[in-house]
Amino acid sequence: MPCNSSDQKNRLAPGIAPKDIAGSGFCIGCGSCVARSARPDVHMALDRYGQMKPAGPKTWLQGGDEEFARICPFSPVAQDEDELAAEYFAGAKNRDPLLGRFEAAFVGHVEEGEYRSNGSSGGMVTWMAAELLRLGLVDCVAHVKESDDPQSEGRLFHYSLSRNLQELQAGAKSRYYPVELSGVLHSIREAPGRYAVVGIPCFIKAVRLACAGDPVLKERIAFTLGLFCGHMKSARMAESFAWQMGQDIRKVKRLDYRKKTQDRPANWYRAQLTLENGETCAQDWWHLVDGDWGAGFFQNSACNFCDDVVAETADIAFGDAWKEPYSSDGRGTNVVIVRSNALLDAIHAGIAEKRIALSSVDSDFVIATQAAGFRQRREGLAFRLSWPRMGMRPRKRVRAGSHGLSLQRMAVYIMRYWISFWSHRVFAIAVLLHSPRLYILWARAALACYQGVAHSRGPIGRIAQSLGLAGSEGRT
Repeated sequence: MPCNSSDQKNRLAPGIAPKDIAGSGFCIGCGSCVARSARPDVHMALDRYGQMKPAGPKTWLQGGDEEFARICPFSPVAQDEDELAAEYFAGAKNRDPLLGRFEAAFVGHVEEGEYRSNGSSGGMVTWMAAELLRLGLVDCVAHVKESDDPQSEGRLFHYSLSRNLQELQAGAKSRYYPVELSGVLHSIREAPGRYAVVGIPCFIKAVRLACAGDPVLKERIAFTLGLFCGHMKSARMAESFAWQMGQDIRKVKRLDYRKKTQDRPANWYRAQLTLENGETCAQDWWHLVDGDWGAGFFQNSACNFCDDVVAETADIAFGDAWKEPYSSDGRGTNVVIVRSNALLDAIHAGIAEKRIALSSVDSDFVIATQAAGFRQRREGLAFRLSWPRMGMRPRKRVRAGSHGLSLQRMAVYIMRYWISFWSHRVFAIAVLLHSPRLYILWARAALACYQGVAHSRGPIGRIAQSLGLAGSEGRT
């Protein structure tokens, strides 16, 4: 369902301001706009909803800028994923409308060391980053780590640079938390060397766009490692998890979103808090009112307009193998899409040396592991694009329209949109009133409505079935 991208580009004003992107709900807080600015009064900060946003003087925020318009990953005049992939992976053996261009795909895990046990999934992301360092292909890796002092930094996680295995291992595991790239991009400009950047699809796209306009970054960023993504969460989800475990987020030192236990299926998420006094507390996601990922609690609004699930512009991309028998294996399993021939050689060498255990898979297998995510990002996106909208409109690779969706599917997409919208606002009111119970009661009611429509659960599910609005929704 392609759009006529060239016609849309020609109709748009050349200059776009950071305020335009943020005000339209398209800002994912990557910090690309701040990274290109040399102004000391421009920075990234968490807003009242716990999402990263550019901050600075009004003249900078409101000033239309052609260069910004070209580097923001959600700008309607920036290159899209298809155009970037055609530039970077022109000779790729395979092309798929959902996976993009790629050389090969695999499923499996790391055999050597403790990569698998220390990671949320099969350990492949950290292993690949470590392999780049071991082979001398890069000098440094930019990835997300825990903050050393969350209270003074005002955030639990941040991007950092690692130059050895010990530093890399500190960044293992999934982080469903807002971060930004401006600091590490500044560091890459300042220190010569070869770098790899790990990130979700929109961040990798931001890196590609930044490289297009910055020869120093283009020379120094040698590889990009992408992470499959359902959507971004705000910092308020961490605060909500703490509330529901009877804790104050100001006393939380560390948060493990996916505490791994080998005797439980990989998709049974369990969150664990470590407090400043060393105590820990944990809870399964399904016992948390906002623990149903597909419902969209605390989702960044820009994610409603993203069409890339598998980091199509990254040299290699990794996700969870959400398909049996792998999703039941508590040790964790990765699905891997390789687009760089250099990284494909490294993968084949690792398999031959029995350091990693990977099996080749086809496009259909990879798509099946992320089926619900593709529904949300393609048919759901097409439906959302058909809604009336004021101001800037995104330029995406799908054609707006419901395209024969059932009433149930449309109801699911509408409910997700409004749950993500209102979760930020109800939580903000609950914080203002010092009343966690207000948010928890609202979230419990919203979840019951969503699960009734999406999964035919409970009394609401029976009512929805009688109205023809209930069905069975897969994992998102």
